[in-house]
Amino acid sequence: MYYQIQGQGLSKLATQFGTPLFVYDAAKIIEKIESLKNAFSEIDLKIKYACKANTNISILKLMRLHGVEIDVVSPEELKIAKLAGFEPKQITFTPSGVDFEEIAFAVSEGVIINLDNLDVLAQFGQTFGNSVPCMIRIKPHVAAGGNPKIMTAQPDSKFGISIHQADQILEIVEQFNINVKGLHQHTGSDIKEATAFATAATAIYELAFRFNDLEIIDLGGGFKVAYKEGDITTDMTALGEVLTQKHKEFIQQYGREIQLWFEPGKYLVSECGTFLASANVVKQDPIKTFVGLNSGQNHLIRPMFYDAFHEIFNASNQDNSQQEMYNIVGYICETDTFGTDRMLNTVQKGDIIAIKNAGAYCYSMASNYNSRFRPAEVLVLNDVAHLIRKRETFEDIIKNQLEVDM
Repeated sequence: MYYQIQGQGLSKLATQFGTPLFVYDAAKIIEKIESLKNAFSEIDLKIKYACKANTNISILKLMRLHGVEIDVVSPEELKIAKLAGFEPKQITFTPSGVDFEEIAFAVSEGVIINLDNLDVLAQFGQTFGNSVPCMIRIKPHVAAGGNPKIMTAQPDSKFGISIHQADQILEIVEQFNINVKGLHQHTGSDIKEATAFATAATAIYELAFRFNDLEIIDLGGGFKVAYKEGDITTDMTALGEVLTQKHKEFIQQYGREIQLWFEPGKYLVSECGTFLASANVVKQDPIKTFVGLNSGQNHLIRPMFYDAFHEIFNASNQDNSQQEMYNIVGYICETDTFGTDRMLNTVQKGDIIAIKNAGAYCYSMASNYNSRFRPAEVLVLNDVAHLIRKRETFEDIIKNQLEVDM
C-alpha cells in the first residue's frame, strides 16, 4: 500500500527511527532483479549492479544473495564490495579518468578491469602485457537518456573510446598482445526506447568481430523507471526480445558462446526507496504555501541537480478529500526545492512527508553541506525493519578536522 512498506507504516517507521530517514523495500529490489532475468531468460545473462547508485553494504549483500554481481568505479567501492562478500571475479572496475595507480590496485585485487582511454590502454599493455585480461569501454556515438547530464555515449561525452578510433584500439591491442575479454558501452540513464539500446548494441557487435577471443558483451544500463503515474518506462519484455535476437545472431556469426552483461543501477534500487522527512513549518505566503522540511538538497539533491521529479505525499494524512497546493522545500540556506506546486493532503506542522524513488543517487550523493548530519537508513526485509546505517552525529562532522594553534 501507498502509506506502508511490507506492512510497516511509514509514519511508524519515522517515529521509530527518526527523520530524515531513507527506507528501502527489499521486495522491490528482488522484483526488479527478477524482471531483468525474465526478460533475458533465453541467453547467458549476467547482471552487474552499478553500485554507485547505492553502496549500503546490506543492499549489496541482498544483490549478491539474488545472483547479482557488481560494477564499481573507485577503489573505495571495490573495498565495500569485498566487505559485502563479493569475490574478485564478481567485481568489475569501470573507472573514468583516474590515475593509473587505481587501475594497478584493482589488478592487484584480482577484479575485472574496464578501460576507456587509449593512453591508459597502452599503459595497461606496457605494464601487464597478456598476463591480465581486460575489457574496453567503447563510445558508440549514440545520444539517449532522460537528461544531458546523464547521457554518456554521445560524441562529446568523456566516457569510452570513440568507436571511430577502432583502428587505434586494435593497434595498441596487437602491439602489446593485450588479453581483451570483453567490450562494453553505456549509453546513459532513463532510456525508454528499445531502439536506443539496439543501435548501441549493433555498433558494439560489429566492432566485436575484430576481436578474436571475446567472452563478454556488456551493454551497460540506463533502463527508465517510473517517477510518476503514467510515466513511460523501458518495456523490458520488448527490450529482451530485441536484444536477445541480436545477441543470438551475433553468437551464431561469431562462432562461440558470449555472455551478455547489463549494469543497472537506478533500475534496481530507485523504486525501492522512500525518503521520510518531518514538516518543520507550513508557511503561508501571499503567493505560495511552503512546507519546510527538516532536510534539504544535502540529503536528496536530484531535484536541484538534475531537475528530477520525485512524487511527494503526506504520509501522516490519508484523507484525500482535503488537499492543498504546496511548494516542498528544504532547510539549506539557498534555493532548495523538492517539489513545486504539488497537491498534497492537507499538511500540518510535524507531519511526515514522503518522497518516492529515493533508492538511487540519493544517499550516495548526500553531503554534510551546512554542517548537517546525513540521515539514517532502514531496510525492510521479510516484513521486518532493520537499521542499516546509523544517523550521523556532531563527532562525525568534525572528526577529521585539525585545529591550528593561533
